[in-house]
Amino acid sequence: MYLKTSLPITKGVDYWTKRISDQEMPALCSTIRDLEKLAKDDVSSLASLGRSVMHDNALTTRILRVANSAIYNKGTSHVTTVSRAAVVLGFDTIRNICITAKLLTSLLENHNLSESVYQRLIKLMAHSFQSAMISRVMLKDYDEALREEVFIASLLYRIGESAFWSIGGDFVDHLDQALLACDSPKQQKVIVREKLGTSFSQLTQSIARAWGLGDVLTTSLSHPDERMPEIRSIFLANEITDALNQPHVNAEKLNELLTAAAEIQNISLEQCKARLSRCAEATIRLAEDYGAIELVQHLPDTAEIISTLDKPEPLQQFREANLVLQLKKLRELTEFAIHKADFNQVVQTTLEGVLDGVGVDRCAVMLLSPNRKQLSPRIAFGDDADKFKQQLLIEMSGDSNPFLQSINSKKAKWLHEFDERAPADMDAFIGSDFDLSQFKHGFVVAPIVVNDKAIGLFYADKQFSARQLTQQDFDSFCHLTQLANLCFGLTVK
Repeated sequence: MYLKTSLPITKGVDYWTKRISDQEMPALCSTIRDLEKLAKDDVSSLASLGRSVMHDNALTTRILRVANSAIYNKGTSHVTTVSRAAVVLGFDTIRNICITAKLLTSLLENHNLSESVYQRLIKLMAHSFQSAMISRVMLKDYDEALREEVFIASLLYRIGESAFWSIGGDFVDHLDQALLACDSPKQQKVIVREKLGTSFSQLTQSIARAWGLGDVLTTSLSHPDERMPEIRSIFLANEITDALNQPHVNAEKLNELLTAAAEIQNISLEQCKARLSRCAEATIRLAEDYGAIELVQHLPDTAEIISTLDKPEPLQQFREANLVLQLKKLRELTEFAIHKADFNQVVQTTLEGVLDGVGVDRCAVMLLSPNRKQLSPRIAFGDDADKFKQQLLIEMSGDSNPFLQSINSKKAKWLHEFDERAPADMDAFIGSDFDLSQFKHGFVVAPIVVNDKAIGLFYADKQFSARQLTQQDFDSFCHLTQLANLCFGLTVK
């Protein structure tokens, strides 16, 4: 009765906490509460721990596989019971292995979710798992109990959001689609708050209190700027994970985060990078030991990313057309059309094909405002992409407006190098924050058509390298964007 409407439920944090705890994830909630009770009973905790999971064969198998993994079993004999594993590794370690195994089982084996929501959930869990491993490595020189506490706190750092997506149903699907249509993290938070009556962060804090998830997690959520090493490691691990998982990694920002991580470990930046690369390999192995193979596809190639951070960029290095990559992206879009991929997957693949396949300097997706009176970049790749995204605002007016012409005609348009009069003409509908000289070498645009309605434009140029676009550039650009529109026609209703 809860999920039959697309209208916001806005019940607030207490409603969602109770619903997740009592209706959606009672097994996980009960397991965590039982484990917390056992932790306070030193006499019977080990035997009780074994009995508490005996009835769940799949859970027992995962716990023993992880307990015998290279990460936890340092040359000791093979353990065959949960209670024996607790004796060898310590109660706190096995408790956290239990929580992790139960969490992954509860979330990843939910088969009642739409494909889009399930993929969102897997990606979120992969990032949480990666962050947990990074935070654990960052406290390498601390005692095992603290490292385990930090691991579980990092893993559960976004439990509110993960638990919400695991609910499934119409309401969850509607929110998923609303967030996919908005690429601004700030605006996405506004949408979540409007729909749920709370934020995912507040929901995590409420669940942490209700389930008794410990002071480290609650402190890291309420006071993320604390300088204590355990809180600092959780914060940095999440930031590093986010940086590693961006479509185009910001090398400067990632180096800053790794420098901060090196400082709290009291090691050099190079040592920190080496640790992180080894951690990435261990993360994959541990995910497999937990039986969470689905996570692996969403773990970035950390070693490869780190290896490129210190490579100096040539002073003059421009992208050239790559026909092999173009073909690869066209094939991916064809697959998307067949399997009905979501809007964001199509957009990202198209932009990758335009940027690195066609060989432009910069490309973007520009979307109309709800009243269709303004057009602005929402996603931008390439040179000066962030500045382009922040500064460009186009008013949908003026007979000579090439953006409006492409929208109205639903046809691609190629503006060649401007003559002296063109910038003055464009000044009437281009926002004052944008330097019109950025258009002087020309650009190409093509409409984004959903349900036979143009909702925005694909854009590309070669401004950074001061090159003019060619007929081949335009033809390749049109081929990619036309196939993208075919995908939209088949998948977006």
